[in-house]
Amino acid sequence: MSSEPSRSSGLDPVATALREASVAVARAVLELSTSNPVILLDGRSGAGKSSLARDIVARWPLRGRVQLVGLDAIYPGWDGLQSGVEAARDQILVPHGRGLIGIWQRWDWDASAYAEAHAVDPSLPLIVEGSGILTPQTAGLADVRIWLEAPALSRRRRALERDGDTYRPHWDRWAEQEDRHIARDAPHRHATQLFAIP
Repeated sequence: MSSEPSRSSGLDPVATALREASVAVARAVLELSTSNPVILLDGRSGAGKSSLARDIVARWPLRGRVQLVGLDAIYPGWDGLQSGVEAARDQILVPHGRGLIGIWQRWDWDASAYAEAHAVDPSLPLIVEGSGILTPQTAGLADVRIWLEAPALSRRRRALERDGDTYRPHWDRWAEQEDRHIARDAPHRHATQLFAIP
């Protein structure tokens, strides 16, 4: 994948890589023989997961709407990467796979408490994005599994530009949880699509 910006589009290298990735995912979705596919989108903090997920939704190739759940709304605090993934698996992915409505609760980061509940319709396509989501236990529950790889300096710059001083004190502790996830779950090995983001 080229890291050179497209002259015709005027996009920067990151935007170009994300656009090319979303086009590839749209093709993969079209090749599936299901009307309600499940996509898991994993990668370390700042890799571009949320941006790619939004772009996939914007160019969704099937009729009707697609549901998008970001794990940032589910993780129960700065030490909750694994707990958030387990909640997404049990409350969203397993019910969706069984044709049942899934119910998950949003984590209110300001109040450090659970807030309102949200439903996931099993008849509709679903994208779940967030660090840690691609594991041996979740891989079999998804049709398209994505791993984003990006350089540490670029990731940190993007994440801190996005969240600033809110995230800065927690960067290392979150990165340690991501390290454990990668060592334990080898998410790239379960991916059907791997993309390099500059």
